[in-house]
This record gives sequence, structure tokens and C-alpha cells, in this order.
Amino acid sequence: MPETGKRIEVGALNWFYRDAEPTSSSDRTPVILLHGLVSQGYSWRNVLPALGAEGFRAIAPDWIGCGYSSMPDRRDFAYQPETYLSVLEDLIAAFEFEQVSIVAQGFLGSVGIQYALRHPDQVERLAIFNCPIFQTAKLPWKLKQMSIPLVGDMMTQDPLLVDRTLEGGGGYRIEDADLDVYRRPWLKTSDVGRALFAILQNLQLKQVTAEIETGLKDWKKPLLIGWGARDPWLAIETAKSLYPTLVELDEVGHYPQEDWHEKVNEILVPFLRQKVV
Repeated sequence: MPETGKRIEVGALNWFYRDAEPTSSSDRTPVILLHGLVSQGYSWRNVLPALGAEGFRAIAPDWIGCGYSSMPDRRDFAYQPETYLSVLEDLIAAFEFEQVSIVAQGFLGSVGIQYALRHPDQVERLAIFNCPIFQTAKLPWKLKQMSIPLVGDMMTQDPLLVDRTLEGGGGYRIEDADLDVYRRPWLKTSDVGRALFAILQNLQLKQVTAEIETGLKDWKKPLLIGWGARDPWLAIETAKSLYPTLVELDEVGHYPQEDWHEKVNEILVPFLRQKVV
């Protein structure tokens, strides 16, 4: 089944997640890997085993409203960054993790960066891949048109939007078996399209990027910024101008873990392994 993973009830919400257990006893800090739009925790499928092999407990949840997690009605769940921050806090508390490392990618993955900035004592280190971390970041037209009333209502019900978005973000063909996992929620329920529409309407990019850009300047913990140089939506030139220590990932697009996971593992694993001074 493509839905191979685990579930955890947190309050009224059911989270679906994929994880990796450490292959040997270890006291390494757990890692939370957060996906962007229109993705799932499945995008980290080739990163999770690499972390488990290095002694990490690693968890890649599907955001609420995405993948195989709960998709509440927008009358019951606001689908705003503050709402996602609150439920992420609850999720981490439910796992009883005293401290975590956060790995964030893409639009909505940026909530993980906000979590780190607001809870620095609970976050050992922060890794960022192609997130909206500068104030000039804009939602790409491919996603923005999905937030337009009526037009977006129809577009977000089309399972093929997954193919067009994930492959359009990097220019690489994704295997049909993998696309089947991404598409399946759309084939099962119209709720996933409605949730995506609500998320896109409520991203509040201007406020979120202002908080992130300001907060990262004062971030004192270990920080890794990896950037797919072929990202057509978040220009590497802008990211580099603000974050000169950024690691450029050649031939990689907006979804690095999907486009070329080996390059992600090559920089992420040593970063998470290094001792905190």
C-alpha cells in the first residue's frame, strides 16, 4: 500500500507520518522533516533511511490538510501559519521530544523555521532547503492561480496538478509509482483539494518572510541552508545575497529531496552529525 507509515492522534487531528528508527542505540537529537506544497512527507523517503543509519530518529509528517493526514473543514481549522505553528507544537509535544532538529523545505515548510525561531531552546539545529526566507519571495503563478476563487476551486481538484507542480519545480520526471502516492489523496477525497485551496489563500507570505528574514539574522544555533540552483520560483541569487554561507546544489530544483536526494544527504547528514560547540 502507498500509505505505508504510522499515525498519531493529537487532539482532534490525525497525523500521518513516515519515520526512521536509529539502526543502533544512539542519543542523537530527533529530526523533524517538513515538506512544502504540493508535497507530502513521502518526499523525504530517501532521506529518512540515511538518517536512521546514522543513529537518528527521524520523522516526516504530512501536514494537516496534506497527504494522508486529517483534512478538517476550514470552519474548524484556519489553515493559517499561526494555526500550523500551534499544531506543530502539539505534534512535537505528543512525541515527547525535549529537543529536535528541524529540516524545512518549500512553501508551508517555512512554518518549521518559524517554530525554530520562536522556540530556540527546543531546537538544536535548523536546516533549510528552498524555503521562502526573503521578503521578496512570492508565490509562483503555478501555485498562485490555485488560490483564485472559482478557478482555484476547480484546479485544486485535479490530481494531475501534482505532476505539473512537482515536476515543474525542478524539470525532472518523477516515477509513476511515486506520483501514484502523491496523487492518491486526490483520488480518494475532494477534501485534499479544498484544503490546498485554503492553505494557498492563507500563506501570509509577507508577514511570514519578514519574521524569518529578521529572525535568521539573530539565529545562534547551527544553521544549514541548501539551495537547489534550478529552482524556478525562489531565485538562488536572492538567497545568496542574504545568506552567503548558503550551499548551492547544482542541477537541483525547488524540491531538492525529490530531485536529487543524494545531494541533500551529502550535506544534511554531516550537518546533523557535527558536534554542537
